[in-house]
Amino acid sequence: MVQTPKSKRMFAAALVGLTAIFGTDTASGASRIKDIADFQGVRTNQLIGYGLVVGLNGTGDSLTNSPFTQQSLIGMLERLGVNTRDSQATLRTKNVAAVMVTANLPPFARQGSPVDVTVAALGDATSLLGGALLVTPLLGADGEVYAVAQGAVSTSGFTVTGQGATTTKNIPTAGRVSNGGIVERELGFEMASLKEVRIALRNPDLTTARRVAQAINAMLAVPAARSLDPSTILLILPEGRQNDLVNVLTDIEQLSVEPDTVARVVIDERSGIIVMGENVRINTVAVAQGNLTIRITETPQVSQPAPFAQQGTTVTVPRTELEVNQGEDRRMTILQNSVTLQELVRNLNALGVGPRDIISILQAIKAAGALQADIEVL
Repeated sequence: MVQTPKSKRMFAAALVGLTAIFGTDTASGASRIKDIADFQGVRTNQLIGYGLVVGLNGTGDSLTNSPFTQQSLIGMLERLGVNTRDSQATLRTKNVAAVMVTANLPPFARQGSPVDVTVAALGDATSLLGGALLVTPLLGADGEVYAVAQGAVSTSGFTVTGQGATTTKNIPTAGRVSNGGIVERELGFEMASLKEVRIALRNPDLTTARRVAQAINAMLAVPAARSLDPSTILLILPEGRQNDLVNVLTDIEQLSVEPDTVARVVIDERSGIIVMGENVRINTVAVAQGNLTIRITETPQVSQPAPFAQQGTTVTVPRTELEVNQGEDRRMTILQNSVTLQELVRNLNALGVGPRDIISILQAIKAAGALQADIEVL
């Protein structure tokens, strides 16, 4: 990128104004770029493997119901020089469980670095408490082995069984091996050799992407960054710092930018949770909420003849009490134009509206065209 001395002075003067707007903003809504974006190549990779957990106290797989566990056990013993295929006896151990082993390979993990692994029972084992994971290769998406896991399994749950009751805490069939994996293969990615890098926003937004690019340009004092789309900012290293990518990204990730968000209302109908963003606005609208409640109470009475009566039988006489509440005490509330989130919640609470009814009210306001926000139902 070639610039004349005059253009550089003009750009530097413009950056002074941008710095006053973006660089010195200490608003509470500002976030570091490292907290709202990811850098190209800086990512984790998922690993998976199949292994055996041994040493269980009779809580492992039943080999008759889990043939894969039996085959794995026979194969492991053969690799160790023990032949069980020609034996007339049938394996009946309950101290072994087949498990799936997963781990996340951190970015730029070096050979020999430890990683945490998670194990989960694959068969009908009832608990992994006290078990030990045997050597298990962990594969990447390309089928290559990137780590090997082994170690004692730590579980946070247990099961206690008696003759008349059973108690289970948490999930005893899943556990964790802290630092149980060792990295055996490194990913071939040299970040320092890049001349340009892409910055990906975790929440794509055009305004936020432009603010990030402006903050980076203000810091570097050259127009080195530009937004390509709502999610991507392209950074081309300026002259003089083309071999200094790591330090440049270190300075960039500490910059503060105020992310812009879309007005959105998120509703989880199963649990009745409602989350509304700061920019949610409502035009002038009248809201009334009332419920029809019918309560039926049965209080049967027993009628019997008087003492020493010549005739009569004891009968049960039904007594039914009906109570109808049509919500006459509810009133209509008018929400004025550009109502804020705080005012909306206050007015709905004044109506005595619960979370379930608020969901229906918000959907009705949206259908009327008065809610200026997107509604996302989970």
